[in-house]
This record gives sequence, C-alpha cells and structure tokens, in this order.
Amino acid sequence: MIKFRLIIFLLLIVTNITQAQNNTKINQSGKTIKTRINTPEGFYRITHPNNSFENYLQNLALKPHGSKVYFYNGIIKPNHWVYQAVVDIEIGNRNLQQCADAIMRLRAEYLYSQKKYDQIKFNFTNGFCCEYLKWMQGHRIIVERDNVCWKKKATIANTYPSFRKYMNIVFAYAGTLSLEKELKPVNIKDLKTGDVFIQGGSPGHAVLVVDVAKNSKNQKIFLLAQSYMPAQDIHILKNLKNKELSPWFSANHIEKLVTPEWTFNKTDLRRF
Repeated sequence: MIKFRLIIFLLLIVTNITQAQNNTKINQSGKTIKTRINTPEGFYRITHPNNSFENYLQNLALKPHGSKVYFYNGIIKPNHWVYQAVVDIEIGNRNLQQCADAIMRLRAEYLYSQKKYDQIKFNFTNGFCCEYLKWMQGHRIIVERDNVCWKKKATIANTYPSFRKYMNIVFAYAGTLSLEKELKPVNIKDLKTGDVFIQGGSPGHAVLVVDVAKNSKNQKIFLLAQSYMPAQDIHILKNLKNKELSPWFSANHIEKLVTPEWTFNKTDLRRF
C-alpha cells in the first residue's frame, strides 16, 4: 500500500510539472498567435513591420483556448491531439479550403487587407493565371473541358463577399501542384515567417510558417499552421516529436520536418 501511494504521489508530481511547463508556453487568455503562444526560454520572436505579411500572420486571431477543429460539414476533427490552437477564420460550408487553399486564403486575405489587389493572383493546376483584378472588373471564369478563359458577366465590384467567391474559384482549380510551382525554393537556414513547406501531388500537402523565433546563437524555431482533407478549420500544429519544444519546431540540423499528419524534406521549403 505504501509503495502504491508513493507511485501515485510521484505521478502527481510529474503531472504537475508537465502542466506547469505547458502553462508557461501557452497563455490561455491570449487572442492571437503572438499573445497565446509564448517562446521557450532563451528565444525571442523576430519582429516585422506592422504592414508586413509576417506581422499579419503573427497576429492571426485565434478561437478561445480549447476550441475544436471542425470540418466544413460541422463534424469535429477526430485527431484533436495534433493541434494547439484554432485560427478564427470561417472556411465556408463546401469541401474547398484544404491545405494549399488555406495558405492561399491567408496570403490573399493579407493582400486584400492592404488593398494590394493587383498582387492577388494564383495559377490553376493547368497554368491559367486567375487574377483578382480581372474578377473585380466583372470577368468570370469559364471552364470548358481543358480550356479556361475569362468572360465579362458581372458588374465591377470589390466587396468582401465577391472576394470570397473569387477565392472559392481558386480553391476549386488550384492546389499543391500549382502552388508549389509558383513559390520560390528557400534554404532552410533562411527560413522566415510566411514560408511554406509543400509537396505537390494528388494528394500532396502544405503547411505555413506563421511565426519564427531565435536565440543568441541564431538558432531558429517556428510555428506551423495547416488545413487538411477534408476542408477544415486552420489550426496551429503541435510538435509530437518534441513535446518539450511543442508547439514550436526546430529549424536547426534537420533533414526532415515531421508534422503530425505529414513528413516534409527540408528542401520542400518555398516562399511567395
């Protein structure tokens, strides 16, 4: 009986220590990535200009701590242990905003917020360039077998609902194969917020670097966001291979990036 009580006592100590460590990493009242997820001891966030894509990602709004990831059809993602937090952005009720789509969505949302409409454009898998400026002017996508073209069918508009319809078209005809070709390869030593780990394919996968920190030795760690199949809430991934560092991942001396639902090579790093 004494031994049993001693084992229970030790387990409680370990549990309390683990909870204390987790509490130092996660500020449950934080409402953004930057204020919710603390950096490990010795690391500090890399700061960026207020109007930059990097700053936009660091300050993405999060749903309350403990929120669940939902699929587009309202079903809760079963493997809840893979994510730390949920990004507070609607995903629609169609199976469209999957992995690469979520990355294009966040990139486009940033550009839209900055009124950089001419930079909002994505290639379809067949290479057709879908430009938001054309959409604003009232042109719409016409798809006939393998042929894609624009046709003037609507009035000039730049409302947010119209922008969202444009993004749904992008989601329908673009993906990891097309996005991988659009992005530029980056050496992992130069990794920064806004970069993308991506493997084009059917299926392929892609995750977005949403924050980066470093220490006095210039060693970098980073946070990752993803959507997945089927379309689901964008979420911040846990590092299941290094729970002490989680949800941060290390960029130092790695050949492969092992995420909860996909494994990437360090050469899969790309940039807009």
